[in-house]
Amino acid sequence: MLLDLSGKKILVTGIANNRSIAWGIAQQLHAAGAEIGVTYLPDDKGRFESKVRELTAPLTPSLFLPLNVQDSTQIEGVFQAIESQWGQLDGLVHCLAFAGKEELIGDYSATTSEGFSRALEISAYSLAPLCKHAKPLFSEGAGVVTLTYLGADRAIPNYNVMGVAKAALEASVRYLSAELGPEKKVRVNAISAGPIRTLASSAIGGILEMIHNVEEKAPLRRTVTQKEVGNTAAFLLSDLGSGISGQTIYVDAGYCINGM
Repeated sequence: MLLDLSGKKILVTGIANNRSIAWGIAQQLHAAGAEIGVTYLPDDKGRFESKVRELTAPLTPSLFLPLNVQDSTQIEGVFQAIESQWGQLDGLVHCLAFAGKEELIGDYSATTSEGFSRALEISAYSLAPLCKHAKPLFSEGAGVVTLTYLGADRAIPNYNVMGVAKAALEASVRYLSAELGPEKKVRVNAISAGPIRTLASSAIGGILEMIHNVEEKAPLRRTVTQKEVGNTAAFLLSDLGSGISGQTIYVDAGYCINGM
């Protein structure tokens, strides 16, 4: 059986630019035949909207919607549009994370209450309301994929509050998998990608050192690409991944197996 997403309607969140992991995922989903919906983070000057619209134009997304997950009205609007224009949802890709740059360098104990709450709300909690609104729209055997990182399981220098957020996200994957699986066999999984140079990762202190460390120590002696993460997401959202749910799949050139 070949990987085929023809006829599948999949919403992709979190595309910021051509380095985004979300962009790599969207490209591979489109290549496999999926119909794509895209969200963008709205801003006062419309810069993100125009940038994401231009970038994703070759994928001909049939939905292009604003989404700030800190705004419940926008979340509702996205799923109202999905219900109106698509009628159902076959896949949801959650690539949303944020922490202030000051939270991603130095001591974890210096994390402010505001910074902690913001990071957890956007990076972890947001998956829950998205799934809540998607729940009545999910088709039989639909899939949800989110992005995590090794810092959820191990202490990574400067990753700090984002590691705590990703740990919460991975726990959410398990609880949502248990919730969404029984009725419609909806599957929920996380991809733990190795460090990749993106707009988001550039805020992490020492990101280049992290990448070079992976290149030196990973079994494949390299880091991974957005396309490779996209391939795994496409697999998980296809019928080929029908027996996988509640899991964290590592796509990191094998780095996570190392003891030292």
